[in-house]
Amino acid sequence: MTETEKFDIAIEGGTVLTMSAKMEIIEDAAIGIRGSLIALVDGNRRIPAHKTIDATGHLVLPGLINTHTHLPMVCFRGLADDLPLMDWLNGHIFPMEARFVNKEMVYESAILAMAEMILSGTTTFCDGYFFENRIAEAAKACGVRAVVSQGFADFATPDNPRFDKMMSAGIRFVERWQTSAPMITPAFFCHSPYTCSPQTLVKVKAAAREAGILYLTHLLENKDETDTIVKRYGRKPVRHLLDLGVLDHQTIAVHCNWLNPEDIAVFADLGVSVSHNPVSSMKLAAGVAPVPQMLEKAIRVGLGTDGSASNNALDMFREMDASAKLHKVMSLDPTVMNAPSVLKMATSGGARLLGMENLIGSIEAGKLADIIIMDMNQPHLTPLYNPYSHLVYAARGADVKTSIINGKIVMENRRLLTIDLENAMNNVNRIATHISREHPSTMR
Repeated sequence: MTETEKFDIAIEGGTVLTMSAKMEIIEDAAIGIRGSLIALVDGNRRIPAHKTIDATGHLVLPGLINTHTHLPMVCFRGLADDLPLMDWLNGHIFPMEARFVNKEMVYESAILAMAEMILSGTTTFCDGYFFENRIAEAAKACGVRAVVSQGFADFATPDNPRFDKMMSAGIRFVERWQTSAPMITPAFFCHSPYTCSPQTLVKVKAAAREAGILYLTHLLENKDETDTIVKRYGRKPVRHLLDLGVLDHQTIAVHCNWLNPEDIAVFADLGVSVSHNPVSSMKLAAGVAPVPQMLEKAIRVGLGTDGSASNNALDMFREMDASAKLHKVMSLDPTVMNAPSVLKMATSGGARLLGMENLIGSIEAGKLADIIIMDMNQPHLTPLYNPYSHLVYAARGADVKTSIINGKIVMENRRLLTIDLENAMNNVNRIATHISREHPSTMR
């Protein structure tokens, strides 16, 4: 065999959870990667490669997909904790963002957030924040797959001091990232029905449709949102969005803690997707999304962490564990949200949500090589009977040993290869010191 016929990377000897439609598990597996693609998935064989990773005693699975986050909020991690949602948002987060968010803060915080995600097995994320160009640039530099969403609201934001300039900035954003970087996908994000007027919601959706991109919005995160929208517009939130014509198969509704059966039927009929963020919603006591009922209606549901200011971490393993247990105790039924279904939400389900199911979310020949390798030789993972159960209920992000994104090794043996971790932490600590000096009430 010639050098050109060799695989670029071979992963040998591990147990592969493919997360394909048939949910195959392959023992003593062999995965061959050429360029950015998975070229071979087989078992009980050895394959020639320029680099071989011995995965004996490890689990190999698709990279995790974080379907909703605000990466630069790592700078606000631990600020304004233990508060109700609207007090937290209006009394603390919005004022802090207006004062401290700038291009440097966004870029440096995003780098640290990506380090945290790679170290805990996330290979794709969907973000919405200010200065999204800088987040896209950070993702490109770090080699992480990203959906980056330009935000809209009916007030001046740190990146757009004039509201009337938001749409033109959004269009430039899409034009830049639709073709310039294959791992970066642009989208639009209307903050919520209570911060965006009907005109804004409709205008942004029309632009998203014209560009063929995703349209996201926070929806029904807390109970009071229904009363707010009914008082303003005479309709409940989902009905309000339905009448505006912004709900379709390229709409992602984030949170959805207070959906009712009628809302679920609307989502199922129109193909609306939902990003479920259980840890953030629990911490803010915002509510619990009816995820089992959504899944029964074949609604696409993915998992997200939300931002570090409301979570306070970006570890998708923690999110899986919380999601499974939360819905069991809410329904008093230990059989709901079983481990395989929750792992699907974090992998293939997240890929479907982002419209990337033909590219990522499972380990299959022809798909992009976004793969993580879990070190199962740990006290808290011994013995191993059911890999799905261990991944959801026992594993931690720190158990991820190696991460591959788009066929490139970005972490090996717990060492980041595309990010200077010490420098990233120092940069964010420097920004945090400035925040503490300028806003002493953050220290409490």
